[in-house]
Amino acid sequence: MSMNQGDMNQLQSALAQSIREHWVLFLIEGIVLVVLGILAVIIPVVATIAVTIFLGWLFLISGAVGLVTTFWARHAPGFWWSLLSAVLAIAAGIVLLAWPISGAVSLTLLLIVFFTIEGVLTIMYALEHKKDLSGRWGWMLVSGIIDLILAAIILAGLPGTAAWALGLLVGINMLFGGAALIAMALHARSPDTTTPAAPKAAA
Repeated sequence: MSMNQGDMNQLQSALAQSIREHWVLFLIEGIVLVVLGILAVIIPVVATIAVTIFLGWLFLISGAVGLVTTFWARHAPGFWWSLLSAVLAIAAGIVLLAWPISGAVSLTLLLIVFFTIEGVLTIMYALEHKKDLSGRWGWMLVSGIIDLILAAIILAGLPGTAAWALGLLVGINMLFGGAALIAMALHARSPDTTTPAAPKAAA
């Protein structure tokens, strides 16, 4: 079921109203993200280990929950696949928690694959839609090339880059995400200039 324009406008209006009412919370969240992002950029090694450990616990907990639910519904179809999935998640969590440095190397390899695929797809998309995207296709092309360059730099520096690449990129992401939240909160704090002023009463 697709949303019509009226429903979309109503959803956007409700979202804007929620941001205006809770702009302080968004501002605090943005500041926290910016601070954490700066720390991650300054000390990316610590951030990389922290991300690896966090993902380890995430895999471990999700695998344990999956194991319990699999045995709870053991008569349902696909029991062995669910069991294998849960065991693999638990194993991945244990490996990441027990050997976070090795886990960081594995995650960095996944990061390289992601950047490579993302770069190639972005370049192909930019070239294919060169006429339709007018001036924007050049920026997309540059973005794809930068993705490939990042993948090459990280790959060339392995295993040394595994110590900082993941933490640095997470830090940059948190930094920009926090800045966006701060800007959104400060904008929501200001009076709504789009609301028409009430007509003055006649004297």
